[in-house]
Amino acid sequence: MRLFVSVDLDGLSEQIESVQSLLEDAAGLRLSDPTQAHVTLKFLGETPESELPGLTAALERAVEECTVTPFEATFGGLGVFPHFDYISVVWLGVREGGEELTQLHEHVERETTRLGFDPEEHDFTPHVTVGRMDHAGGKSLVQDVVTNREPDVGTMTVEEIRLKESVLTSEGPVYSTVETVRL
Repeated sequence: MRLFVSVDLDGLSEQIESVQSLLEDAAGLRLSDPTQAHVTLKFLGETPESELPGLTAALERAVEECTVTPFEATFGGLGVFPHFDYISVVWLGVREGGEELTQLHEHVERETTRLGFDPEEHDFTPHVTVGRMDHAGGKSLVQDVVTNREPDVGTMTVEEIRLKESVLTSEGPVYSTVETVRL
């Protein structure tokens, strides 16, 4: 099973799709499915199904030790990875709730690393991927939108984290929830 831990943006898909419409003419940009929008707290990769009970327990410990209670998260603004001159990912930012998301990430990271999962190689930046650049044909349009637009997506209450399975298909990844851990 190809797994990751996320906070899903339930109820904001129409607003995300509206933001994506600003970028739809960018050649080489493959837009993400707005109904699957999420903040990845930890990518775990291929994991045997036999490890699910231990992984679920680790996520429960992470949430308990973190002491983050349900909170409001506000999403808006755009950015890119790795940098403006070479764009691989276009993302939606977190305007409020970033501190809580970072705390959740840190505790999930600690618990999953204890189980033997690889630690992250880069600093955590809470974000929602809205598209991936396959080639630079539309880079100037992406740069223009990211520089000159500050779209607001909305606010949601974060009440849980989810262990998700990602199945790669020719149409793009399909995500399903394996476990839910409430805050």
